[in-house]
Amino acid sequence: MAFSLNHVHLKTPDPKATADWYIQNLGATVTAETPAGGFRLDLHGLPLNVTDHIATQTHPQNYGFEHIAIDTTDIEGTIEDLKNSGAKVLEETTVGGGRRVMFFEGPQGIILEVLEVIDN
Repeated sequence: MAFSLNHVHLKTPDPKATADWYIQNLGATVTAETPAGGFRLDLHGLPLNVTDHIATQTHPQNYGFEHIAIDTTDIEGTIEDLKNSGAKVLEETTVGGGRRVMFFEGPQGIILEVLEVIDN
């Protein structure tokens, strides 16, 4: 199975102010705005999502560094490997846009997401 970085996600009570800070101070550009008032930024090649808490997520959410998302070409194998390694699975689901995602807790409580594009 192959992996690559998908995005970094920051959660904040004020997504606009946070996005503006990255734009004004680090030269990020807006690539999309979300219906819930969040932003997708391009931080010099790094996809950066900036949102408030997401109503549809079932695992606990924090403000600050939210999670690292990693693409995989084999979500089933990845889920099995992570479960076998003792990783704490926080959420498995299929979301819109033809993606299957899994959230799990890594070392020191860091939330990680693995996702695979699937056929609808």
